[in-house]
Amino acid sequence: MKILVLNCGSSSLKYQLIDMETEEVMASGKYERIGEKEAFITHKVNGQKIQIENPAYNHSEAIDFTLKQLTNPKYKVIDDLNEINAIGHRLVHGGEKIAESVVIDDNVIDVLKEYSDLAPLHNPACILGIEACKEVMPGKPMVGVFDTAFHQTMPKERYIYPVPYNYYNNNSIRKYGFHGTSHMFVSQRLAEIEKIDLKGTKIVTCHLGQGSSICAIQDGKSVDTSMGLTPLGGIPMVTRSGDLDPSVATFIMKKENLTVQEIEDILNKKSGLAGISGLAPDFREIEKASSEGNERATIALENFKYSVASYIAKYASVMNGIDYIIFTGGVGENQINIRKDICEKLTFMGVEIDADANNMRGEEKIISKPNSQVKIYVIPTNEELMIAKETIRLTK
Repeated sequence: MKILVLNCGSSSLKYQLIDMETEEVMASGKYERIGEKEAFITHKVNGQKIQIENPAYNHSEAIDFTLKQLTNPKYKVIDDLNEINAIGHRLVHGGEKIAESVVIDDNVIDVLKEYSDLAPLHNPACILGIEACKEVMPGKPMVGVFDTAFHQTMPKERYIYPVPYNYYNNNSIRKYGFHGTSHMFVSQRLAEIEKIDLKGTKIVTCHLGQGSSICAIQDGKSVDTSMGLTPLGGIPMVTRSGDLDPSVATFIMKKENLTVQEIEDILNKKSGLAGISGLAPDFREIEKASSEGNERATIALENFKYSVASYIAKYASVMNGIDYIIFTGGVGENQINIRKDICEKLTFMGVEIDADANNMRGEEKIISKPNSQVKIYVIPTNEELMIAKETIRLTK
């Protein structure tokens, strides 16, 4: 079976065509600046990277042009679009109404609309992508895999916020969590590597990248996670603040006479490690500056590592122990010193990292010492493959 996986942003479209018999990525790419005359696509196939400028004023035009690249005689990977068996969509916020991957129908679109206030950059774009696929490939089965779905197994006392209960009843204010597809993928991949059943296991997965979240997974199910109502909560990220005393936001608003939108922009786009360091929002640059003696860069990194280690320790308490820690995401997979420093803060739990094994980037590997009481893994995430697997499961 061949599955097309789509991840629609407000002005972008990421895609992969995957042959699920071999799990090979046949073609992939990204359409950028959708809605503008200057829109362009970067298409990757057979080791080639082809960039084409092509105006796309909406997602239908972008998807239509993307599909033509899959059958383009110069570098085609399929002869006919009918070879695509189904489409898997990465969807963001399904609230409490969707607790697992689903075949997309009108009800799913209604749920996306209902929770658009909680994911204003993502849910409307997801709807555009779904409607575009209906137009370009009518009748093709579609599956939605939600970032929030994996976390719907959290107990209520862990997702409820200590604010007046009517805000939960009337406005769905609660912790939802995100990166669920990534957390699910790496935990399932661990089970394959270790040849174990996830029942009876206690795992902490650390998805560390531009956006970062930590997840406690017990018996294969999410029982707590760091992100909250929105992807702003939890550990500090490259430009996002993570958890704060709520009064920080209201104090700054009063002092600077800011609007709600302005403070949201500050907390989402100008805070985190970049906000502390004053540097570009890039972990590599901040790490380099720290190694060269930049004090604010060092403080930013220590703040991040302290927060990650604190969440891991917290989840050891939540699950009464940890068997495995998994690092994934762009930072988790590639930043050697960050992994090392986080693990060294956890030696009281019997965590022992192997410096030689850890000296690598982007590999699937165990990086703990043989006598470590907690096994530590690096497992590159593959959300697209997880979406494709869920799409096959629901459309076979």
